[in-house]
Amino acid sequence: MPSQRSTTADKFIVDRRKPHRNSDVARAVRKTRDRLSQQAGNPDFDRELLKLHARAMIGGAIIVPLLVLATAATGLFAGVGKAIGVWAPLILICYTIVVFMARRVDRTEAAELNPLQTHRDFLIGHFLCGLGWAWFAWLGCDACQVDQFQLIKAVVLLLAMAATAITASSLRGALLATFAVPVAAYAYAGARQWMPVELIMAGLLIVSLPFFAYVARRLNRSSLMLLSFRSEKDALIAELDTAKSMSDEARRRAEDANLAKSRFLASMSHELRTPLNAILGFSEVMANEVLGPMSNPTYRDYARDVHDSGQHLLDLINEILDLSRIEAGRYQLNEEPMMLLSVVEDCCHMMELKARNKDIRIVQDFEHALPRLFADERAVRQIALNLLSNAIKFTGTGGEIRVRVGWTAGGGQYFSVKDNGPGIPEDEIPVVLSAFGQGSIAIKSAEQGTGLGLPIVQSLLAMHGGEFELHSKLREGTEAIAIFPLSRVMEELPALPTRAVAARRR
Repeated sequence: MPSQRSTTADKFIVDRRKPHRNSDVARAVRKTRDRLSQQAGNPDFDRELLKLHARAMIGGAIIVPLLVLATAATGLFAGVGKAIGVWAPLILICYTIVVFMARRVDRTEAAELNPLQTHRDFLIGHFLCGLGWAWFAWLGCDACQVDQFQLIKAVVLLLAMAATAITASSLRGALLATFAVPVAAYAYAGARQWMPVELIMAGLLIVSLPFFAYVARRLNRSSLMLLSFRSEKDALIAELDTAKSMSDEARRRAEDANLAKSRFLASMSHELRTPLNAILGFSEVMANEVLGPMSNPTYRDYARDVHDSGQHLLDLINEILDLSRIEAGRYQLNEEPMMLLSVVEDCCHMMELKARNKDIRIVQDFEHALPRLFADERAVRQIALNLLSNAIKFTGTGGEIRVRVGWTAGGGQYFSVKDNGPGIPEDEIPVVLSAFGQGSIAIKSAEQGTGLGLPIVQSLLAMHGGEFELHSKLREGTEAIAIFPLSRVMEELPALPTRAVAARRR
């Protein structure tokens, strides 16, 4: 059962039935996940190691040839003979072949490499270079002007072994394939002469071979860690690409759904309001007995109930339509100079009767002589009515509502509505400010509303560049503050002469 839910939820984000979607990302994820599980012996992993070895050989292609040329030049100068002159070109040719092989591997796609064949070819190349070093280790020089010729050969071999251990660390067995025969040849030559120095250097070479093999193995492990880290990086990038693709798909679907909702509400607004207006009109006619008295008073009460329910449903539809237009960006502000004080005062008078029915007193605390605002009067009136309606709805009988209008510290204008109702717990304020959100205490202590009033207030204020603040303490009341910025405040305009007014009317 859980797997069925996850599959269904995932289908709404990315439709798995369409293989063309996210195919590149899916392939990248599969490749990187395969790399994460790779280890030595895995063909893909071995291909990556061979590519690393090829790059290392290309990067260090000049090191060993320089050593060979320096050794050959020194040997010719010391009088070793023509043998070292023949040895140097042969071993250089061997290393050139290995480097060309590395270039071919580096330029070939990893998926096209045969790891076993390529590994074997590299080992053969290194072995042939090792035969060249074995010839060098076997060389003798009776007529040399250098006394310690065998010692110099051992030093050259040690340098060559160190360079190979570094450059060929990514290829398993490369060091042994190259220098096992040269070390054996040097040890055999030293044992034949039975000279202490030659024996010591032979022993040093024999000990150095496993030491450099250990160094190469450690470097090989470093290469493995490098590949692992690179695989993890690729996996993270692929996961991010997948998440981005799914997010884009989800956003596109959400935008399509929001657009469909807006179109549906726009097309249904007329169809919903037309029958509701008829219901409201006829129920009001029946409740007021316009066409004659009703003999049964129960019918008259039912007509009032129908009218009240229809009015509540019409208000709900209007709020949903307003909120949907705001969210869809289709709510157009009709901005013009207006007096905030006058609009709030009118709204207080409009809600006076409703407040008096609950024995609630509305106290007005206004700062007079406020300049005009450049705003949408209908939107400002809707903000004020929503805040006053909420205050009356959630204030108990005999309570008090204080309405303030004045300046803000930044030079803007504000109006606030403060009641002494049950208040809102601090953790429920985000819920109250969300669409269809209602606080638990408010629901228990007052008539149930739609939960759209405050979100509409927030959205309308945001369209004016203003802010909405809601301060509440449990069992002490709530204060809602609507703030208009300084940019909306207009300076007092001078009165126009009578002739100019008459000319405009013409």
